[in-house]
Amino acid sequence: MKKRIVVVGNGMVGHKFIDNLVNHADAANYQVITFSEEPRLAYDRVQLSKYFSGSTADDLMLTSEDYYNEKSVEFILKDKVVDLDLENKEVITASGRREAYDKLVLATGSFPFVPPIPGNNGEHCLVYRTIEDLEAITASAKVSKVGVVVGGGLLGLEAAAALKNSGLETHVVEFAPRLMAVQLDEGGGKLLRRKIEALGVRVHTQKATTEIVAGTEARYRMNFADGSHLETDMILFSAGIRPQDELARKCGIQVGERGGIVVDNHCQTSVKDVYSIGESALWNNRIYGLVAPGYHMAKVAVSHITGGSEQFTGADMSTKLKLLGVDVASVGDAHGNTPGSLSYTYSNDVEEVYKRIIVSADNTKLLGAVLVGDVEAYGTLQQMCVNGMDLPEDPNALILPSVDGASHAMGVDALPETAQICSCMDVSKGAICCAVQNGAQTMGDIKAVTKASTSCGGCTALVKQIMDAELVKLGVEVSNHICEHFPHSRKELADIVRIKKIKSFDELLDSHGKGLGCEICKPAVGSILASFWNEFVLDKKHIGLQDTNDIFLGNMQKDGTYSIVPRVAGGEITPEKLIVLGQVAKEYKLYTKITGGQRIDLFGAQLHQLPAIWKVLVEAGFETGHAYGKSLRTVKSCVGSTWCRYGVLDSVGMAITLENRYKGIRAPHKIKFGVSGCTRECAEAQGKDFGVIATESGWNLYVCGNGGMRPRHADLFATGLDDATLIKYIDRVMMFYIRTADRLQRTSVWLENMEGGLAYLKKVVIDDKLGIGEELEAQMQSSIDQYQCEWKTTVENPELQKRFKHFINSDDRDENLAYVVEREQIRPATKEERENKIELVELVD
Repeated sequence: MKKRIVVVGNGMVGHKFIDNLVNHADAANYQVITFSEEPRLAYDRVQLSKYFSGSTADDLMLTSEDYYNEKSVEFILKDKVVDLDLENKEVITASGRREAYDKLVLATGSFPFVPPIPGNNGEHCLVYRTIEDLEAITASAKVSKVGVVVGGGLLGLEAAAALKNSGLETHVVEFAPRLMAVQLDEGGGKLLRRKIEALGVRVHTQKATTEIVAGTEARYRMNFADGSHLETDMILFSAGIRPQDELARKCGIQVGERGGIVVDNHCQTSVKDVYSIGESALWNNRIYGLVAPGYHMAKVAVSHITGGSEQFTGADMSTKLKLLGVDVASVGDAHGNTPGSLSYTYSNDVEEVYKRIIVSADNTKLLGAVLVGDVEAYGTLQQMCVNGMDLPEDPNALILPSVDGASHAMGVDALPETAQICSCMDVSKGAICCAVQNGAQTMGDIKAVTKASTSCGGCTALVKQIMDAELVKLGVEVSNHICEHFPHSRKELADIVRIKKIKSFDELLDSHGKGLGCEICKPAVGSILASFWNEFVLDKKHIGLQDTNDIFLGNMQKDGTYSIVPRVAGGEITPEKLIVLGQVAKEYKLYTKITGGQRIDLFGAQLHQLPAIWKVLVEAGFETGHAYGKSLRTVKSCVGSTWCRYGVLDSVGMAITLENRYKGIRAPHKIKFGVSGCTRECAEAQGKDFGVIATESGWNLYVCGNGGMRPRHADLFATGLDDATLIKYIDRVMMFYIRTADRLQRTSVWLENMEGGLAYLKKVVIDDKLGIGEELEAQMQSSIDQYQCEWKTTVENPELQKRFKHFINSDDRDENLAYVVEREQIRPATKEERENKIELVELVD
């Protein structure tokens, strides 16, 4: 008989418990039933802010109904557990359902605290906790101009970012004298405030709201105890959380004086066979409000239920995050409350960096740290603190900038095997090393095997360091050479070509390679040369580097014919040009289709027909659409402010500007843009390599998204940009991508593999950390200035046209082509249709 495990609550921690149990060696002995009062299964509350930068509810999901069905997990949604029959071991729901249990797990989480302020229940007085809350915030933002967040802690600043991204004038009201008072000391809080205010968010500290009344210039007026006031259209309460312990209180399960269900080291409550985990649990008079301790509790509860010995003895509350674009980290005793503790401080107002470490009285152990503006040392400091490692002879070296370029960080070899590297997924250094020893050689492998770095991502850099160090120990050469002919990576070859102004493959091979080259290095070098010098790809010195599509300036289809894809910048086209396309398609009997990129594709053109077709198109004002190249493909747009009643800016005009600017720019992989005229996002810009969305305050820029086999939402890169700044940032990001990406690497993978990720890319592009910003712009402009329509050049040169024949020294066409009519257009005949001699379409010579 299977034991029945009932889990009340299907949040992140409740789901982690279920996931651990159903994948346990003894999973067959248990039947799991879970209840959720929400309308959906577990989703990632840590990443809620991504909802406002394009992620959907589905993107945030941690599990699915299919997964639970596969694992035989019974789940009941939108039915809150309201009572417990502890004597008969049953739970009772709001709908009257009764469910028996052998073991009960209370994973009820927490609820947002709303201060008892008169007037706090207005229609536009909201909280920031669930997806439904986010939907309400989005709806309110559409009819609001000013938003106030009550609370300047972690969640409060996240909520402020959501309001700012929604285009509202944003304020933060905090009762304490500084932001993030729990995590930061006075110096860190002061710098954080300055950096956030520089981004346009107004901060009001030491403010106690006494009442909320009707405003005169806005929807509400917040009156403060000091006599001042603030008017706003929306109020978002994010003043902390409270444990959801009402069920335990009602049923006599012991709770703490200030709330929380009391648990022991096995996460058991005061009632036998009843457990509590996550933010509802009170261990040693402490509520743990981070996901990592909750995940550890879930692991402990599973261990105890299945007969294991795992115990919960507290958790590290160190955090590293980005709030409104500002890097912030806190480790251990950040306030120096330990008796006798000493501190070292580094503060740089010019570079806006603040670092402070707290050390033991004997100056040998690290007790805590605060980092604002530069959190690169977080991994080192967190590991030293958690593992009780000895400090270096001069602890200053841990936070002072390096003068000689050498790193002061400890090597990963110094970490013990038991060191917890990923606290979210409870992955140790030993587990990562073991995965490498069993064959994992990439970050993707490590994530798949250990789950390290798959939650908040804060440990990514350290995980990679451990992986690389272990590979070296195993004698695995971590080679980044592009192929056997060049002892260099694609990035290194790009630097060589750019710096030494090398203009041909032969010149590069003679100076930095060996042999004759291959199908790997030739196209890669051809792409690099085209990116920097933008010479005609069918020039004699370049033609041997091109693949099949580039050689004939068209995409080869399954039957050996080619597609014709003229550029239609921004999707805007005149009736006259539409007629030309129709006439060409009709004359040559081409299959015609409108693409997702707002262009018109003509399929079925034979090789010898390409110059003649393109001659007509070029004369009509068309240019090549580069559908055949690893280059800019399309810039998709909505109609924007010129026609749409919701449009904020001219999205079509911007799309045409961007497409005409970057057309012909070759890159490691294809590049797609999208430009939306408002946040309704009809152009799907957040699924593109570069996405541009209009807001009341300017353009928001998103980078490194893509569709395809592994879709990825683009990341919000910058907000409120004018036209010139938008183009400047795109120039810099695209050229930095061209310089540094691997061969055939999409922008999404490039960013995911970049050490420092989005934060580092922002420093390079926005802050010009490397001092190459103007150089990147100049390089981009140089390539743009060399643009030519490759088909115009071809149709104007009779010698170039001689190559477009199916057979050498013959004008005969390919007689193996066969088509049938379907939906009033041609398509290639199938093998069966050829053999059965179905009536075929007569081809045009």
